[in-house]
Amino acid sequence: MHVSQNILKQGEDIIPELERVWENSLNAILQERIENLIQEIQFTSTQNQLKEWKDTGAVNLLKASYLVAKYQYPDLKYNDITEAFDKIKQDAWLEMNNNLTALEKTRVLNHILFQLHEYSGNSSNFFAPQNSYINHVFETKKGNPITLGILYISLAQELGIPIYGVSIPRNFILAYVDEYNINDPYEEDVLFYINTYNNGKVLGEREIDYFLKQQKIEPKKSYYSPCSNIEIIKKLILNLIYSYEKLGYPEKIEAMKILYEILK
Repeated sequence: MHVSQNILKQGEDIIPELERVWENSLNAILQERIENLIQEIQFTSTQNQLKEWKDTGAVNLLKASYLVAKYQYPDLKYNDITEAFDKIKQDAWLEMNNNLTALEKTRVLNHILFQLHEYSGNSSNFFAPQNSYINHVFETKKGNPITLGILYISLAQELGIPIYGVSIPRNFILAYVDEYNINDPYEEDVLFYINTYNNGKVLGEREIDYFLKQQKIEPKKSYYSPCSNIEIIKKLILNLIYSYEKLGYPEKIEAMKILYEILK
């Protein structure tokens, strides 16, 4: 146990050495212990990085969604995510200019993401956990409202467009905030809403009213207002907990609860 604790303290730098020991060992019990150690080191590192993300302002949504994905895909590199994202960003940047209205900018983003790059909602397998892992969304070009929303927000904010997440029960949409009246985006005027699960369809308050009424949910101000990046990642993790509950994976549920607690 003491040896294991010392190894864990060394963090991810020790992993290549552990992998070498694993490869050279013929002892199945030792190999299993090494595998468990590597998993523990990787997950501890992910927890530390997520805490650091939260403590340093929770700015980069793409980074946080990558950290959540690292639980399921421990060898995933952030570079894999940014490379895929940068291709979309470059195309959007070439089409965008400051003279466009808010609606025109939204049309450009919709065209780039949903037509040119062919991203869409995964309606045939809505509750699959893969829909909540950002690397899988980049690979398949299919996601759920939260991961598509994270991609859309990240793209907009890289281009200086004031689009934020709005957390509604059983749904997630985006808000385009009035950029000429923006001191605190979480308190300012929303020009319109965007449904990324429906190819970026523009919505008004009336559509939110209708959705809440349909779902028998009492309206609250927060269902119409931008939420923080921390709230978005918490919603992403809750989505994964729900997916794993449906599939019956208690270990994965516990791991996701640990990540959720970091953001509370």
